[in-house]
Amino acid sequence: MTRHLIDAHLHLWELDRHPQPWIDPESMSEIDRDFTASDAAGELGRHGIVDAVVVQADNSLSETEDLIAAAATGSVVKAVVGWVDLLGDVPAQLARLRGLRGGAALVGVRHLAHLEPDPAWLLRPDVTAGLTAVAEAGLVVELVVRAHQLRVVTELVDALPAASFVLDHLGKPPLLAGGAELERWRTDLADLARHPNVVAKVSGLGLEADHLGWTAASLRPAVDHALETFGPDRLMFGSDWPLVRLTRGYTAWWETYLQLTAALGAAGQKAIDHGTARRTYGIPSA
Repeated sequence: MTRHLIDAHLHLWELDRHPQPWIDPESMSEIDRDFTASDAAGELGRHGIVDAVVVQADNSLSETEDLIAAAATGSVVKAVVGWVDLLGDVPAQLARLRGLRGGAALVGVRHLAHLEPDPAWLLRPDVTAGLTAVAEAGLVVELVVRAHQLRVVTELVDALPAASFVLDHLGKPPLLAGGAELERWRTDLADLARHPNVVAKVSGLGLEADHLGWTAASLRPAVDHALETFGPDRLMFGSDWPLVRLTRGYTAWWETYLQLTAALGAAGQKAIDHGTARRTYGIPSA
């Protein structure tokens, strides 16, 4: 059976317009350049993928405007997870973004919470008020956190039961550290998975393992645990392109993902390959 995937997690950037200060030119030379919707279409097209969700990489409204513009061109970008200032007038910001050409593609909001000095930043009352406004506008609340912040995420989900949440990269399992750290991630992910309004992305795992030496076997513990706790109906595939270029690359991750999910039945594969993404982000069937 041919498997049809949606890439639910990729990034675009033009460094002159939106510098990415976290990119080290020496150790990250593979991504120290512009990546456009056309570049993404070429990479995804080589793997038979024609639909993608682009996710913010910069806490700025101007980047979100650019991502919406990319979606408006009829490109591979079918949905945008952007950024708004959660401490500002969230409804007004969302109304302006949605009023742009292509603004209907804005389906979610993310803040780079894992870079905040306060690991519990998401629980600040002013932040939760902003996230409540996002949810009330019918948008997904997308979360990028480190493994030690998963308990914060669970507390946030408890506080906002009406919101729909997406957890990026399975909460960044500490595959290299292993041991007690990985066991805590397992416990915390299982606790979070008990909340039916949370889905998660099987993405970005190569960056949490040996970047150039990971294998299906080294990633399997994380993927199998996610399948056991969330199930394929609440998981979705993502490449984390172009950051996946810092590891073994798009093709290696795509092949590994197919291998790690090969034992799922047809219904499970359809869910994790594209069904969860279509349902979560409102991406219509071709």
